Amino acid sequence: MVDPIALLNNFWVLLAALLVFLMTMSVGLLEIGELGETFGRSALKSILISVLALFFMAFVGFNVAFAPALLNGLIGNPLFNGLFLGGFSSSALLGTWWSMAADYFNTGLTTSTYFLFETAFASVTLALVSVIVLKKVKLSAFLVYSAVYFMIIWAIPAAWVWNPTGWLYGMGVRDFAGGLVVHAAAGAAGLGILFQIWREEKKKGYKESPQTYNKVNPGWLTLAILLLWVGWFGFNGGSVLAFNASAMTVVAVTFLAASAAALSTMLFYYVDSKEKPGLLWVTNGILMGLIVITPLAGFVGTGSAIILGLLAGPLYVYGNKWLTTRKWFTDPIGLLPAHTVGGIFGVLMIAFFTQHSFAAASGSPTLPDGLLFGGGMAAATQLGLEALAIIAVMATVFLLSLLTCMVLSMAMGGITRDYDYPDVPKARKAKIAG
Repeated sequence: MVDPIALLNNFWVLLAALLVFLMTMSVGLLEIGELGETFGRSALKSILISVLALFFMAFVGFNVAFAPALLNGLIGNPLFNGLFLGGFSSSALLGTWWSMAADYFNTGLTTSTYFLFETAFASVTLALVSVIVLKKVKLSAFLVYSAVYFMIIWAIPAAWVWNPTGWLYGMGVRDFAGGLVVHAAAGAAGLGILFQIWREEKKKGYKESPQTYNKVNPGWLTLAILLLWVGWFGFNGGSVLAFNASAMTVVAVTFLAASAAALSTMLFYYVDSKEKPGLLWVTNGILMGLIVITPLAGFVGTGSAIILGLLAGPLYVYGNKWLTTRKWFTDPIGLLPAHTVGGIFGVLMIAFFTQHSFAAASGSPTLPDGLLFGGGMAAATQLGLEALAIIAVMATVFLLSLLTCMVLSMAMGGITRDYDYPDVPKARKAKIAG
């Protein structure tokens, strides 16, 4: 007899996984909408990310991230249930995943359900990383990088923060739906790639990195943000790992934060530039709100969500303004000012805005009230834990990403491809090339 509650939970999380998988292609559409790209290269890259995620996460990445941890919580057991989710074993695939049983999260998710949900997260995280490689990195190099990414670079932070036997989780670190494991870590991985790109550009004689400029396509940009927003319904709502009242609350606060951030971004852009904000700023405002609320969507109510959304606006406007002055990298889709800055900010805000009642309902009963809700020393300790997690994860992901790129560069004669920018004036090209 199948437990009807477990069956409902599995259905909900499978639906959420489908929505999150949609987000990988939506990031590709975001590239097309912001850069005016044709479908070909971006669409191919997005499809291949999904294909590689499913293959390499099933091969070993899922175990590295979510199997019972070894080495004092540093890595999940790579051979737990065998490679490829147990291969031909029906009991391994149909049975309840160990951390979804009564001793841990108690939601009754099967191995197959939980695998698809977390693999969708891994896929969209690499899609975020990949927005910096579209014009500059060889597709062959990126494909090999992707294999390493899914088996090691993404899996290790997930093992630390989301695995209940991971070392950071055991210390009390929480990251509801991926402010650190997804967004900030994507920025750290992207920074590693950008550093290697710049090393190769300097060898080619460039004095500064050729920039990729926005050429907004309103139709594709609007479609992209709408699909991403719908995908976040599963991204945050599914992260409760159960179909209950908390899942509905999470969806509500997610959508409110995005709306507040869009309004705030438009306002602060106008205050800063005295120009009317166009579609690009509205879109990035929505995205920034979604990013900031993600790590604490299960821990806060609607009032906090609106405040966080309002704070996200100036955070993006001024973060983008500062980061776009850097001349050694190009980041046209906002990996660093949006995902990295927003992810780190959201994770730190856990210690300020958490309300224990919401956290307990979403599966984190040990999380204390935040500093703004009388959490006192417990909240201050939580702030220290979240800061430790940020430092550990960001440093590890950056170094693993850079090391992977350096090895690939040596093996493949560089990771960058020959590229030109017809939208850059000749005089500007001459200056860039020195």
